[in-house]
Amino acid sequence: MNSTHLSAGFRRFAEKECKGSSRLYEFLSIEISRDTHLLELSSHCSQGQPVPNLLFASVHYLLLSGVDHELKAFYLSVTGNPRPFEGSFPPFKNFCQNYRNEMIRLLQSKMVQTNEIRRCTYFYPSFCYIYNKVRRPLSLVEIGTSAGLQLLWDKYSYSYGTDSVYGDLSSSVHLTSELRSGNALPLLQKTPPVKSKFGIDLHVVDLSKKEDYLWLKSLIWPEHKERLEVLEKAAQLFTINSVNLIEGDGVSLLPHVVEQVPEDSALCIFHTHVANQIPDELKRKLIDNIKAIGTKRDVFHLYNNISDVGKLHLDSFINGVEFNEIIAETDGHGRWFDWYVNM
Repeated sequence: MNSTHLSAGFRRFAEKECKGSSRLYEFLSIEISRDTHLLELSSHCSQGQPVPNLLFASVHYLLLSGVDHELKAFYLSVTGNPRPFEGSFPPFKNFCQNYRNEMIRLLQSKMVQTNEIRRCTYFYPSFCYIYNKVRRPLSLVEIGTSAGLQLLWDKYSYSYGTDSVYGDLSSSVHLTSELRSGNALPLLQKTPPVKSKFGIDLHVVDLSKKEDYLWLKSLIWPEHKERLEVLEKAAQLFTINSVNLIEGDGVSLLPHVVEQVPEDSALCIFHTHVANQIPDELKRKLIDNIKAIGTKRDVFHLYNNISDVGKLHLDSFINGVEFNEIIAETDGHGRWFDWYVNM
């Protein structure tokens, strides 16, 4: 990755992802885009990884690990009363220089595996929509599952700007999102039945391991206190809900995993904010694998970031017939979404 490409990536990250969400990361991204030394450090990221996310998570990880440096004064996640973000860049650069070796180790060994649980706010209507089509229990296969917390979407409760609550009303995890525009959501008061759950990831995040759990927290942006609280509650819920997590390449393992899915259920393969890390050749193979599965049984493929950004696609294979829909446009952190299809 050359410096020009990296610089453009940080500017794009500031404008498209950070604006309105993290003033600290937005400001630092712009400054990094102009800094030769930090761009060179960023070049050590593993190929295919989202560079800004990985760089910021690595710094955050070291701070949360207890590294004592003046930079921590700018992080809400570390100090309860952070200093103004405008003064953060000199300490940030100094931190990266002082802990360069540690940073490179993390950049080369870690992956961006954010379990953004609030994305489940648009999973819920999506799976209600699927269930309404077939009226059969769902079987879930998530590619790029990280720690598997999004596979628990049926164990959370939801609201969308009104007093009405959907999903598991007894859940300790309650998620909210703004329906900005579009059609009425196909919300079932009671969660659709789920028969089996499988999650596949190249490197499964083990929440029982301190390092893995801390890395998952590091991927949450410093100002996002609510996201951290939801993660902690969901992690507790995970301990009492079994999920089959499989380590390996999701594209090649998919046909073998599908063989374990009950035939009398509706197979739902899903992944969000993962395909951008998959090479084009493997994306095509994934699509081909799902089409082949669709010749033998009903299957639904819910995803984004294969051919565009922000659009939530649903490819359905029902009785061997293929249907393709864009059902929503979504925020990366699930803060809002637009719903496109009728019930």
